[in-house]
Amino acid sequence: MIPKMQNFLEETVCLYPKKTAVTFSGNSYTFSDIEEQSNSLASYLQKQGVQRGDRVVILLGNKIETIVSFWAILKVGAIVIPVGMELKSSKIEYILQDSGAVVLITTAEIAAKNASILQQSYLKETLIVDGPTNTKGQVDYDEILKDNHDSPQSSGLISKDLAAILYTSGSTGEPKGVMLSHENMIAATHSLNAYLTYTTEDKVLCALPLSFDYGLYQMIMSVSKGATLILEKESTWPIFLLKKILQEKITIFPAVPTMVMLLHEQNKKYQFDLSSIRKVTNTGAALTQNNIQMVQELFPHTEIYSMYGLTECKRCTYLPPSEIDKKPDSVGIAIPNTELWLIDENDQKITTPHAVGQLVIRGATVMQGYWNKPEKTAAKLKPGLHSGEKVLYTGDLCALDEDGYLYFKGRMDHMINSRGIKVSPKEVEDYLVSIPSINAAVITAIPHEDYGEALFAFVVLKEEQITSEKEILSLCATHLEAYKVPGFVEILSSIPKTPNGKYDLITLKERALQLANVETKAFLT
Repeated sequence: MIPKMQNFLEETVCLYPKKTAVTFSGNSYTFSDIEEQSNSLASYLQKQGVQRGDRVVILLGNKIETIVSFWAILKVGAIVIPVGMELKSSKIEYILQDSGAVVLITTAEIAAKNASILQQSYLKETLIVDGPTNTKGQVDYDEILKDNHDSPQSSGLISKDLAAILYTSGSTGEPKGVMLSHENMIAATHSLNAYLTYTTEDKVLCALPLSFDYGLYQMIMSVSKGATLILEKESTWPIFLLKKILQEKITIFPAVPTMVMLLHEQNKKYQFDLSSIRKVTNTGAALTQNNIQMVQELFPHTEIYSMYGLTECKRCTYLPPSEIDKKPDSVGIAIPNTELWLIDENDQKITTPHAVGQLVIRGATVMQGYWNKPEKTAAKLKPGLHSGEKVLYTGDLCALDEDGYLYFKGRMDHMINSRGIKVSPKEVEDYLVSIPSINAAVITAIPHEDYGEALFAFVVLKEEQITSEKEILSLCATHLEAYKVPGFVEILSSIPKTPNGKYDLITLKERALQLANVETKAFLT
């Protein structure tokens, strides 16, 4: 049998046809339900001329239809493009045009809001979930499932074919479409399963966007192991997540640091028994020591998996739970079936412990490249150990200790040039969160006439802690080199974040520029 992503669903349906695969919005769906509905949708797509290699965009958010559509698109040999509900119209237009998508699966509200964009795209058809379809070229999703009961025809795809294109956020420019083959995604799933060891008995709570690869792989891994996915909307309030853990006896909780902080704060009031959780996983942003302590207080008997990765290779490293207290600042060791090393500015391998260099990843999860971007692909994928092989130059600055454990130091393209010296924002953030009164910190940069760039710090204080911006700056001046000391500090009640749970650097940058401008004007007058 040719390895294909949809094999995961097909094999699990044979083993556990009537077992609950997904619960969402008060409804339960068995693996047979997912299989039958995805077959119906796949059959319809084939009848409309969708074929191997075509691109299909899913713009639905966390819904059961997103999961069904994912498997249906793969079954016809087409390429899945899941995108986030938070995208502005300009980004939606860009992705539709860049990908040349032939079908869009979305809601009536989004279709109406972007009507002119859809008309000017390559789309043959728009499938509408939860709404009227009065416009030409729009088809009711539910009617498709009612009217199509055939199984799809074989698409003839092979494992080298693309399975998905995941568009990066484009926070520093236009989005880039990361091309992932069936081989890439199968390898990633097997590697994740090898060390996370989800089981048939697990209940996985997913409040992460399915358009975000961390959320998407929760669904894929659950299907591959016959586990049950408890799907929640991306914007679910912390109190509801806590209640869901209690009610459903959730065993696996994938989280990002911002989610951990919100749950920790909320559970101080309620003190729910969350002992059903056996594993907490994290990626997207590194867990600080404060975050780790919060997880341990929330889930005292859980295993914590601190992980690190990029969309371009899914996951790079994980920290074994036994090491979380010994090496809390580390992001761990290479995931199974992956190798990593560091290089200096001359592309020479670094062998000195604790020396900082660019991280290079070798393995079956490394992307095929960026869609329609050969130059950017060439900058990331470079010749590897063997003839014809490509390895991923991540653009991340890291260090390895004597035991081979990795420490993330910052992004090469996020470095701040302060007083002629390059500063890693993470290094300053790490110092700030070591201050006893500070719970979270984010550093951004603003233009400065004398320094080139000045550091701007946003911080959130721990509950019932009182300190001032002046006191924080004073501590920085005492303990950090002059070029690492922030020029500005603002204390916030919370740090804005993206739907993926990452800190919203664009919003923070804009606020920093506004505040710095106000302070400068006040000083001059």
